[in-house]
Amino acid sequence: MTKWLNQFFSTTKTEDDTDYMKKYLIVGIGNIGAEYVNTRHNIGFKILDYFAKKENITFETVKLGALATYKFKGRTFLLLKPNTYVNLSGKAVQYWMDKENIPLENIMIIADDLNLAFGTIRIKPKGSDGGHNGLKNINLILNTTNYTRFRFGISDEFKKGKQIDYVLGDWNEEEKAKLAERLEIASEIISSFGTAGLENTMTGFNGK
Repeated sequence: MTKWLNQFFSTTKTEDDTDYMKKYLIVGIGNIGAEYVNTRHNIGFKILDYFAKKENITFETVKLGALATYKFKGRTFLLLKPNTYVNLSGKAVQYWMDKENIPLENIMIIADDLNLAFGTIRIKPKGSDGGHNGLKNINLILNTTNYTRFRFGISDEFKKGKQIDYVLGDWNEEEKAKLAERLEIASEIISSFGTAGLENTMTGFNGK
C-alpha cells in the first residue's frame, strides 16, 4: 500500500463496525482465452490478476465470469473478470451487481483507453464510453454512465485501419519493461477506491 494511503488512514477516524462494512464490485474488462492474455485490450484482467497474486487470493469460475474475494479494512471487494468477451461486459456487471446488492457508487470498471498515453491512469466518476465497446455495453445494460471507470492508457500508436490489430496485439518490449511498475500502482487504486473513497483516490492517483 502506498505511503499516501497509509497517511490517509492515520488521520481518519474509526467508524462503527456496522457502518464500516461495505461491499465493492471491481470489474476488469477483457477477453477470455489464452490468445488474449497479454493483449492490450486485456489490461482490466491483467490488473485484477496482478492484484490477486499480490494479495494471495484466487479466482473461481462463477456465472458469467471468474470471481475473487478480498477483504480489507472492513470492506469486501469482489473482483470480477467477465467471460462474456469485451463487447458484452454489461451482462456480467449487472448480474453480480444485483446478486450481491452492490450500489452503483461502489462499482469500478477497469478498461483500456486508446486516447491516453501508455500507462497513464485516469479515474472518473462518470463519462462517455470513449469509443470502448465494453463500456458502451455496460452503459446500455445499466442504463447509466454514472459509475466509476478506471482507464489505463494503451496509447494510439497504430497505423490507419489497424486499430483492432493493435488493441488485440501483445505489448511491445518497451511497454513490457514498464508494465510491472504501472500494474503495482494500478493495484493500489483498488484498495484505495473502497477505503479512501473516490475523491481521494482520484486526487492520489490521477496522472501518477
